[in-house]
Amino acid sequence: MTVDPTDAQSHAGKSGAAEIAAGYASEGAALELGTVVVDGVVDHNARVRIPLAMVNRHGLIAGATGTGKTRTLQVISENLSAAGVPVVMADVKGDLSGLSAPGSSNEKIATRAAEAGDPDWVPSAFPVEFVSLGTEGIGIPLRATITSFGPILLSKVLGLNETQESTLGLIFHWADARGLALLDLKDLRSVIAHLTSGEGKSDLEGIGGVSKATAGVILRALVNLEANGGDTFFGEPELETEDLLRVDADGRGMVTLVELGNQATRPAMFSTFLMWVLADLFQTLPEAGDLDKPKLVFIFDEAHLLFADASKAFLAQVEQTVKLIRSKGVGVFFCTQMPTDVPNAVLSQLGARVQHALRAFTPDDQKALTKTVRTYPRTDIYDLEAALTSLGIGEAIVTVLSEKGVPTPVAWTRIRPPRSMMDTVGDDAIRVAAAASALQSKYGQTVDRESAYELLASKVAGAPEVDPVLDVQPLPDLPPLPPAQPTVVEQVLGNTAVKSFLRSAGSAAGREISRSLFGTGRRRRR
Repeated sequence: MTVDPTDAQSHAGKSGAAEIAAGYASEGAALELGTVVVDGVVDHNARVRIPLAMVNRHGLIAGATGTGKTRTLQVISENLSAAGVPVVMADVKGDLSGLSAPGSSNEKIATRAAEAGDPDWVPSAFPVEFVSLGTEGIGIPLRATITSFGPILLSKVLGLNETQESTLGLIFHWADARGLALLDLKDLRSVIAHLTSGEGKSDLEGIGGVSKATAGVILRALVNLEANGGDTFFGEPELETEDLLRVDADGRGMVTLVELGNQATRPAMFSTFLMWVLADLFQTLPEAGDLDKPKLVFIFDEAHLLFADASKAFLAQVEQTVKLIRSKGVGVFFCTQMPTDVPNAVLSQLGARVQHALRAFTPDDQKALTKTVRTYPRTDIYDLEAALTSLGIGEAIVTVLSEKGVPTPVAWTRIRPPRSMMDTVGDDAIRVAAAASALQSKYGQTVDRESAYELLASKVAGAPEVDPVLDVQPLPDLPPLPPAQPTVVEQVLGNTAVKSFLRSAGSAAGREISRSLFGTGRRRRR
């Protein structure tokens, strides 16, 4: 009896696919990515999935341009939304807005869906909020105050070196200690202008280590940022991060798409803003422990912008944020071209890996490919170095954490097609959706309340720090009470030195603004 080699290869492929898929079996809910491919044969029964309970162990989606990363982001976002998990995602290129509209069915899509384990594929739209950084975009405007953004993140946006970043931190400290609210760029400019003026010379010397020349460099960087439209992002009303944790009437998670707006010339603003949101969530969300599903998932598209030219302080804070935010029930996914774009300290914390095709055209590319192969679990089914350079569009090498926290077998995966539109819905549709949003009335109009700029302009900040004298009419005389002996506590509190200490401590506590991750201003838990 003659055995057809093609049939034998197909049988071996299915056997290997079933072995791999067994590692992705999940008792709880899971994100469906696609199906296993072995020796060019796809097994539509061999499912590749990420357990929903493990999504807050974070992940990486990488691959060369045109390999299908964006569609993978779309599929993951659809899965999360359908499971009731809100998503925040940077839409750098503007091609994720199709999530808000149903896709188009055709024979090619139906065939791909069946191969990738989604035979019940139907066009579907998902709830989306369109937001923009600043007021000149087409979405709902998002803002942050300078005070809450903090010196480390602002230094990243301004492109400051480590010395200048340290100086900016001291300037923030001076303003914090005096209770000067830095709401927008003009507030920070006015503080720096004061410190570099003749009147503020003593203040500049008092905070130590701040050269007038360095302060001038920072001031010029702020002026450039303002000239490029950065003034429309910093201000009030500031984003309240609980608005990112919403679901729609059907219980589906809201997908918040952040577009650049007029910050297109400063793409680093994008990823830095998302890190500010993460830091704020870390402050405000309670400890959650292990959950059946995350409270929120962040997706950093073009993640290399976050780490490029970053200071040591910034990178350390990113590492700490990614490490700690998991306990708050928040998952973070980084999307970039090369895994080497992400620092090793952060990369080591990412439990899910979805690697689309890599291109090894140069010696540096080849080194990156070799490093990438070493980061995957050992496999006897694939030659990973060959596989990573021969993946088709919409295919990826995947490994994730199982429900037991163990890395799953490496799987060559054919990714499912998105159910939503694989194209932009257009600017007009985005404007209509943004105008109809419930958040428009909350964030649509800029508020400019009294802050450091007005206080310094009116010389209030330069006035002596004395307790205010209230003009209160004297009370009528009352009959004298019999003398009473003071208690021990009253004697201690009546001591002049103790009263002076308490008054100083109380004044400082009332004035100073405490800071958390990235030096961001703390906000009360909501």
